[in-house]
Amino acid sequence: MIVERPALEQRVLQALDAGRIPVLLGGCGTGRSSALLRLASLIGAGRAQYIDFSAAATTPERCLHSVLAASPEGPPAPMPAHARAAFDALLTYLDTASAPGNGPVTFLFDEILDIRTFENFPGLRHVQRELIERLTASPNGFVLASRFTARAHRLLRDADARFEVIHIPQFVGDDVRGLARQRQAAGTLTPAQASAVAALSGHRAASADILLAALLAQPAARRRPIDALATAMSPGGPLSSRCRESYEFRLHRARGYGALKAILGVLAEQDAITLTEIAQRLHRTPGSTKDYLSWLEDVDLVTMQRKRYVFDDPLLRLHIRLYGGATPPTPAFIAAEAAAFAERCIPQDVPTPEPVPTGSQSEQSGIIEID
Repeated sequence: MIVERPALEQRVLQALDAGRIPVLLGGCGTGRSSALLRLASLIGAGRAQYIDFSAAATTPERCLHSVLAASPEGPPAPMPAHARAAFDALLTYLDTASAPGNGPVTFLFDEILDIRTFENFPGLRHVQRELIERLTASPNGFVLASRFTARAHRLLRDADARFEVIHIPQFVGDDVRGLARQRQAAGTLTPAQASAVAALSGHRAASADILLAALLAQPAARRRPIDALATAMSPGGPLSSRCRESYEFRLHRARGYGALKAILGVLAEQDAITLTEIAQRLHRTPGSTKDYLSWLEDVDLVTMQRKRYVFDDPLLRLHIRLYGGATPPTPAFIAAEAAAFAERCIPQDVPTPEPVPTGSQSEQSGIIEID
Protein backbone atom coordinates (compact mmCIF):
# COMPACT_ATOMS: atom_id res chain seq x y z
CA MET A 1 0.00 0.00 0.00
CA ILE A 2 1.51 3.34 -1.11
CA VAL A 3 -0.64 6.14 0.28
CA GLU A 4 -0.56 9.45 -1.56
CA ARG A 5 -0.64 12.43 0.80
CA PRO A 6 0.31 15.46 -1.31
CA ALA A 7 0.25 18.01 1.54
CA LEU A 8 2.74 15.99 3.60
CA GLU A 9 4.98 15.32 0.62
CA GLN A 10 4.94 19.01 -0.36
CA ARG A 11 5.92 20.07 3.15
CA VAL A 12 8.90 17.70 3.13
CA LEU A 13 10.03 18.89 -0.30
CA GLN A 14 9.78 22.52 0.83
CA ALA A 15 11.92 21.75 3.87
CA LEU A 16 14.54 20.11 1.63
CA ASP A 17 14.53 23.10 -0.72
CA ALA A 18 15.14 25.36 2.28
CA GLY A 19 18.22 23.34 3.26
CA ARG A 20 16.59 21.65 6.27
CA ILE A 21 16.56 17.97 7.26
CA PRO A 22 12.96 16.77 7.69
CA VAL A 23 12.36 14.13 10.37
CA LEU A 24 9.11 12.19 9.87
CA LEU A 25 7.74 10.72 13.10
CA GLY A 26 4.74 8.42 13.43
CA GLY A 27 3.79 5.14 15.05
CA CYS A 28 3.38 1.72 13.47
CA GLY A 29 1.15 1.84 10.41
CA THR A 30 0.96 5.63 10.10
CA GLY A 31 2.47 5.71 6.60
CA ARG A 32 6.10 6.70 7.13
CA SER A 33 7.52 4.18 4.66
CA SER A 34 4.86 5.04 2.08
CA ALA A 35 5.77 8.70 2.39
CA LEU A 36 9.49 8.02 1.90
CA LEU A 37 8.90 5.81 -1.13
CA ARG A 38 6.60 8.40 -2.67
CA LEU A 39 9.21 11.10 -2.04
CA ALA A 40 11.91 8.96 -3.68
CA SER A 41 9.68 8.69 -6.74
CA LEU A 42 8.95 12.42 -6.78
CA ILE A 43 12.61 13.41 -6.40
CA GLY A 44 13.57 11.03 -9.18
CA ALA A 45 15.80 8.05 -9.88
CA GLY A 46 19.47 8.80 -9.49
CA ARG A 47 18.78 11.82 -7.28
CA ALA A 48 17.25 9.94 -4.33
CA GLN A 49 18.25 6.78 -2.47
CA TYR A 50 15.88 5.04 -0.04
CA ILE A 51 17.56 3.07 2.79
CA ASP A 52 15.64 0.89 5.24
CA PHE A 53 17.80 0.77 8.37
CA SER A 54 15.44 -1.67 10.10
CA ALA A 55 16.72 -4.24 7.57
CA ALA A 56 20.22 -2.91 6.85
CA ALA A 57 21.46 -2.11 10.39
CA THR A 58 22.97 -5.52 11.23
CA THR A 59 26.75 -5.07 11.47
CA PRO A 60 28.46 -1.91 10.21
CA GLU A 61 30.29 -3.92 7.55
CA ARG A 62 27.15 -5.58 6.16
CA CYS A 63 25.20 -2.32 6.40
CA LEU A 64 27.86 -0.50 4.37
CA HIS A 65 27.80 -3.25 1.74
CA SER A 66 23.99 -3.11 1.56
CA VAL A 67 23.91 0.68 1.17
CA LEU A 68 26.66 0.74 -1.47
CA ALA A 69 25.10 -2.18 -3.35
CA ALA A 70 22.02 0.01 -3.90
CA SER A 71 24.12 2.89 -5.24
CA PRO A 72 24.96 3.32 -8.96
CA GLU A 73 28.68 2.62 -8.36
CA GLY A 74 28.19 -0.52 -6.27
CA PRO A 75 30.44 -1.62 -3.40
CA PRO A 76 34.23 -1.34 -3.81
CA ALA A 77 36.59 -4.25 -3.34
CA PRO A 78 37.98 -4.81 -0.81
CA MET A 79 35.46 -3.57 1.75
CA PRO A 80 36.55 -2.33 5.21
CA ALA A 81 37.21 -5.27 7.50
CA HIS A 82 36.43 -3.63 10.85
CA ALA A 83 33.30 -2.07 12.39
CA ARG A 84 34.79 1.39 12.99
CA ALA A 85 36.30 1.59 9.51
CA ALA A 86 33.02 0.48 7.94
CA PHE A 87 31.01 3.09 9.81
CA ASP A 88 33.49 5.82 8.83
CA ALA A 89 33.24 4.68 5.20
CA LEU A 90 29.42 4.88 5.43
CA LEU A 91 29.61 8.48 6.70
CA THR A 92 32.05 9.36 3.92
CA TYR A 93 29.74 7.90 1.30
CA LEU A 94 26.81 9.95 2.61
CA ASP A 95 28.95 13.08 2.20
CA THR A 96 30.49 12.36 -1.19
CA ALA A 97 27.71 10.60 -3.13
CA SER A 98 26.47 12.60 -6.09
CA ALA A 99 23.66 12.44 -8.61
CA PRO A 100 24.18 12.48 -12.39
CA GLY A 101 25.78 15.78 -13.34
CA ASN A 102 27.44 15.99 -9.88
CA GLY A 103 24.28 17.25 -8.24
CA PRO A 104 23.38 16.47 -4.62
CA VAL A 105 21.74 13.20 -3.60
CA THR A 106 18.80 13.01 -1.20
CA PHE A 107 18.97 10.03 1.16
CA LEU A 108 15.69 8.84 2.66
CA PHE A 109 16.41 6.90 5.87
CA ASP A 110 13.60 4.67 7.10
CA GLU A 111 13.77 3.80 10.83
CA ILE A 112 16.96 5.79 11.32
CA LEU A 113 17.15 5.00 15.05
CA ASP A 114 17.95 1.34 14.29
CA ILE A 115 21.52 2.46 13.61
CA ARG A 116 21.74 2.34 17.39
CA THR A 117 22.50 -1.39 17.05
CA PHE A 118 26.03 -0.43 15.97
CA GLU A 119 26.72 0.76 19.51
CA ASN A 120 27.32 -2.89 20.45
CA PHE A 121 30.53 -2.90 18.40
CA PRO A 122 33.98 -1.67 19.54
CA GLY A 123 34.64 2.03 19.00
CA LEU A 124 31.03 2.86 18.13
CA ARG A 125 29.58 3.96 21.43
CA HIS A 126 28.00 7.17 20.14
CA VAL A 127 27.03 6.35 16.55
CA GLN A 128 23.66 8.13 16.69
CA ARG A 129 25.25 11.39 17.79
CA GLU A 130 28.06 11.03 15.26
CA LEU A 131 25.57 10.44 12.45
CA ILE A 132 23.44 13.44 13.40
CA GLU A 133 26.50 15.71 13.54
CA ARG A 134 27.74 14.45 10.16
CA LEU A 135 24.38 14.92 8.45
CA THR A 136 24.24 18.50 9.71
CA ALA A 137 27.42 19.41 7.82
CA SER A 138 26.84 17.28 4.71
CA PRO A 139 26.27 18.88 1.29
CA ASN A 140 23.67 16.20 0.46
CA GLY A 141 20.01 16.15 1.44
CA PHE A 142 18.40 13.83 3.98
CA VAL A 143 14.94 12.82 5.13
CA LEU A 144 14.83 10.77 8.34
CA ALA A 145 11.92 8.70 9.63
CA SER A 146 11.19 6.73 12.78
CA ARG A 147 8.29 5.06 14.57
CA PHE A 148 9.86 5.91 17.96
CA THR A 149 8.69 9.46 18.61
CA ALA A 150 9.94 9.82 22.19
CA ARG A 151 13.40 8.48 21.39
CA ALA A 152 13.73 10.69 18.31
CA HIS A 153 12.81 13.82 20.26
CA ARG A 154 15.40 12.91 22.90
CA LEU A 155 18.10 12.38 20.26
CA LEU A 156 17.34 15.69 18.52
CA ARG A 157 16.91 17.72 21.70
CA ASP A 158 20.30 19.45 21.30
CA ALA A 159 20.68 18.96 17.55
CA ASP A 160 21.29 21.68 14.96
CA ALA A 161 18.36 23.85 13.88
CA ARG A 162 18.52 22.27 10.39
CA PHE A 163 16.42 19.37 11.67
CA GLU A 164 12.68 19.91 11.21
CA VAL A 165 10.42 17.44 13.00
CA ILE A 166 7.24 16.63 11.07
CA HIS A 167 4.66 14.42 12.75
CA ILE A 168 2.72 12.22 10.34
CA PRO A 169 -0.80 13.71 10.30
CA GLN A 170 -3.80 11.67 11.32
CA PHE A 171 -5.48 9.60 8.64
CA VAL A 172 -8.92 11.12 8.08
CA GLY A 173 -12.02 10.47 5.99
CA ASP A 174 -10.66 12.15 2.85
CA ASP A 175 -7.58 9.91 3.03
CA VAL A 176 -9.80 6.82 3.30
CA ARG A 177 -11.71 7.97 0.22
CA GLY A 178 -8.35 8.31 -1.53
CA LEU A 179 -7.67 4.64 -0.73
CA ALA A 180 -11.12 3.78 -2.04
CA ARG A 181 -10.28 5.55 -5.32
CA GLN A 182 -7.15 3.40 -5.63
CA ARG A 183 -9.42 0.36 -5.26
CA GLN A 184 -11.81 1.90 -7.82
CA ALA A 185 -14.55 1.87 -5.19
CA ALA A 186 -14.86 5.55 -4.28
CA GLY A 187 -18.42 5.81 -5.58
CA THR A 188 -19.66 3.08 -3.25
CA LEU A 189 -18.34 4.71 -0.07
CA THR A 190 -20.20 7.53 1.66
CA PRO A 191 -18.33 10.35 3.45
CA ALA A 192 -19.77 9.14 6.76
CA GLN A 193 -18.50 5.60 6.17
CA ALA A 194 -15.05 6.91 5.22
CA SER A 195 -14.84 9.03 8.36
CA ALA A 196 -16.01 6.12 10.50
CA VAL A 197 -13.29 3.89 9.02
CA ALA A 198 -10.69 6.56 9.83
CA ALA A 199 -11.93 6.86 13.43
CA LEU A 200 -12.12 3.11 14.02
CA SER A 201 -8.59 2.68 12.64
CA GLY A 202 -7.17 5.01 15.26
CA HIS A 203 -6.44 7.38 12.34
CA ARG A 204 -3.59 5.15 11.12
CA ALA A 205 -3.15 4.45 7.42
CA ALA A 206 -2.37 0.72 7.58
CA SER A 207 -5.29 -0.06 9.89
CA ALA A 208 -7.63 2.08 7.79
CA ASP A 209 -6.59 0.17 4.66
CA ILE A 210 -7.41 -3.15 6.37
CA LEU A 211 -10.77 -1.88 7.62
CA LEU A 212 -11.63 -0.45 4.20
CA ALA A 213 -10.89 -3.79 2.54
CA ALA A 214 -13.11 -5.57 5.07
CA LEU A 215 -15.87 -3.02 4.53
CA LEU A 216 -15.77 -3.24 0.74
CA ALA A 217 -15.87 -7.04 0.95
CA GLN A 218 -19.37 -6.77 2.44
CA PRO A 219 -22.43 -6.57 0.16
CA ALA A 220 -23.16 -2.92 -0.63
CA ALA A 221 -26.54 -3.09 1.05
CA ARG A 222 -25.04 -4.26 4.37
CA ARG A 223 -21.81 -2.27 4.72
CA ARG A 224 -21.28 -1.23 8.34
CA PRO A 225 -17.82 -0.10 9.54
CA ILE A 226 -18.47 -1.69 12.97
CA ASP A 227 -19.06 -5.08 11.34
CA ALA A 228 -15.86 -4.64 9.31
CA LEU A 229 -13.97 -3.92 12.53
CA ALA A 230 -15.34 -7.06 14.20
CA THR A 231 -14.40 -9.18 11.19
CA ALA A 232 -10.88 -7.76 10.89
CA MET A 233 -10.25 -8.17 14.64
CA SER A 234 -11.42 -11.80 14.79
CA PRO A 235 -8.82 -14.54 15.50
CA GLY A 236 -6.46 -14.68 12.53
CA GLY A 237 -8.00 -11.54 11.07
CA PRO A 238 -5.69 -9.05 9.34
CA LEU A 239 -6.22 -6.26 11.88
CA SER A 240 -5.72 -8.50 14.92
CA SER A 241 -2.50 -9.78 13.32
CA ARG A 242 -1.25 -6.23 12.69
CA CYS A 243 -2.06 -5.18 16.27
CA ARG A 244 -0.23 -8.21 17.64
CA GLU A 245 2.80 -7.40 15.49
CA SER A 246 2.90 -3.78 16.68
CA TYR A 247 2.31 -4.80 20.31
CA GLU A 248 5.06 -7.41 20.40
CA PHE A 249 7.49 -5.30 18.38
CA ARG A 250 7.36 -2.40 20.81
CA LEU A 251 7.43 -4.58 23.91
CA HIS A 252 10.56 -6.32 22.68
CA ARG A 253 12.21 -2.93 22.12
CA ALA A 254 11.49 -1.95 25.73
CA ARG A 255 12.74 -3.23 29.09
CA GLY A 256 10.72 -5.20 31.65
CA TYR A 257 8.67 -7.32 29.22
CA GLY A 258 6.44 -9.13 31.76
CA ALA A 259 5.72 -6.13 33.97
CA LEU A 260 4.97 -3.97 30.95
CA LYS A 261 2.45 -6.49 29.64
CA ALA A 262 0.77 -6.39 33.06
CA ILE A 263 0.50 -2.58 32.97
CA LEU A 264 -0.96 -2.67 29.46
CA GLY A 265 -3.47 -5.21 30.73
CA VAL A 266 -4.45 -2.82 33.53
CA LEU A 267 -4.90 0.03 31.04
CA ALA A 268 -6.93 -2.24 28.79
CA GLU A 269 -9.34 -2.82 31.68
CA GLN A 270 -9.61 0.89 32.45
CA ASP A 271 -8.06 3.60 30.32
CA ALA A 272 -6.92 7.02 31.54
CA ILE A 273 -5.93 6.23 35.13
CA THR A 274 -3.21 7.73 37.31
CA LEU A 275 0.17 6.38 38.36
CA THR A 276 -1.16 5.66 41.87
CA GLU A 277 -4.13 3.71 40.55
CA ILE A 278 -1.88 1.63 38.25
CA ALA A 279 0.55 0.89 41.11
CA GLN A 280 -2.30 -0.25 43.35
CA ARG A 281 -3.72 -2.61 40.71
CA LEU A 282 -0.26 -3.93 39.90
CA HIS A 283 0.65 -4.39 43.60
CA ARG A 284 3.91 -2.53 43.07
CA THR A 285 5.39 0.64 44.55
CA PRO A 286 4.72 3.95 42.79
CA GLY A 287 8.46 4.28 42.17
CA SER A 288 8.84 0.98 40.31
CA THR A 289 5.55 1.54 38.47
CA LYS A 290 6.77 4.94 37.29
CA ASP A 291 9.88 3.26 35.87
CA TYR A 292 7.74 0.73 34.02
CA LEU A 293 5.54 3.48 32.61
CA SER A 294 8.57 5.46 31.45
CA TRP A 295 9.76 2.39 29.52
CA LEU A 296 6.35 2.14 27.86
CA GLU A 297 6.46 5.84 26.99
CA ASP A 298 9.95 5.36 25.54
CA VAL A 299 8.56 3.04 22.86
CA ASP A 300 5.33 5.04 22.41
CA LEU A 301 2.98 2.37 23.71
CA VAL A 302 1.42 4.73 26.24
CA THR A 303 1.26 8.48 26.66
CA MET A 304 0.28 10.70 29.59
CA GLN A 305 -2.61 13.15 29.29
CA ARG A 306 -3.38 15.35 32.31
CA LYS A 307 -1.49 12.99 34.62
CA ARG A 308 -3.45 9.98 33.34
CA TYR A 309 -2.00 7.24 31.19
CA VAL A 310 -3.64 6.10 27.94
CA PHE A 311 -2.71 3.94 24.96
CA ASP A 312 -0.98 5.83 22.15
CA ASP A 313 -2.81 3.62 19.62
CA PRO A 314 -6.40 2.95 20.76
CA LEU A 315 -6.64 -0.15 18.57
CA LEU A 316 -3.96 -1.81 20.70
CA ARG A 317 -6.21 -1.37 23.73
CA LEU A 318 -9.02 -3.14 21.88
CA HIS A 319 -6.59 -5.87 20.83
CA ILE A 320 -5.47 -6.52 24.42
CA ARG A 321 -9.06 -6.53 25.66
CA LEU A 322 -9.82 -9.21 23.06
CA TYR A 323 -6.64 -11.27 23.24
CA GLY A 324 -5.19 -10.59 26.70
CA GLY A 325 -6.94 -13.57 28.30
CA ALA A 326 -6.14 -17.27 28.45
CA THR A 327 -8.72 -18.22 25.80
CA PRO A 328 -9.54 -16.80 22.34
CA PRO A 329 -12.48 -14.39 22.20
CA THR A 330 -15.86 -15.58 21.01
CA PRO A 331 -17.58 -13.90 18.03
CA ALA A 332 -20.20 -12.42 20.42
CA PHE A 333 -17.48 -10.92 22.65
CA ILE A 334 -15.66 -9.46 19.64
CA ALA A 335 -18.89 -7.89 18.35
CA ALA A 336 -19.67 -6.38 21.77
CA GLU A 337 -16.15 -4.97 22.23
CA ALA A 338 -16.12 -3.60 18.66
CA ALA A 339 -19.43 -1.83 19.30
CA ALA A 340 -18.13 -0.34 22.58
CA PHE A 341 -14.93 0.77 20.84
CA ALA A 342 -16.92 2.42 18.04
CA GLU A 343 -19.07 4.24 20.57
CA ARG A 344 -15.94 5.76 22.09
CA CYS A 345 -14.32 6.64 18.74
CA ILE A 346 -17.26 8.11 16.84
CA PRO A 347 -18.74 11.35 18.24
CA GLN A 348 -22.06 10.71 19.97
CA ASP A 349 -23.81 13.55 18.16
CA VAL A 350 -23.18 11.88 14.79
CA PRO A 351 -25.32 8.90 13.77
CA THR A 352 -23.59 5.62 12.95
CA PRO A 353 -23.21 5.33 9.16
CA GLU A 354 -25.90 3.19 7.61
CA PRO A 355 -25.31 0.85 4.68
CA VAL A 356 -25.35 2.35 1.20
CA PRO A 357 -28.65 1.56 -0.53
CA THR A 358 -28.16 -1.06 -3.22
CA GLY A 359 -27.37 0.55 -6.56
CA SER A 360 -26.50 3.97 -5.11
CA GLN A 361 -23.23 5.35 -6.45
CA SER A 362 -23.55 8.89 -5.12
CA GLU A 363 -21.35 10.25 -2.36
CA GLN A 364 -23.94 12.97 -1.68
CA SER A 365 -25.89 10.70 0.65
CA GLY A 366 -27.17 13.31 3.07
CA ILE A 367 -25.46 11.51 5.98
CA ILE A 368 -23.51 13.88 8.24
CA GLU A 369 -19.76 13.50 7.70
CA ILE A 370 -17.73 12.62 10.80
CA ASP A 371 -14.73 14.91 11.25
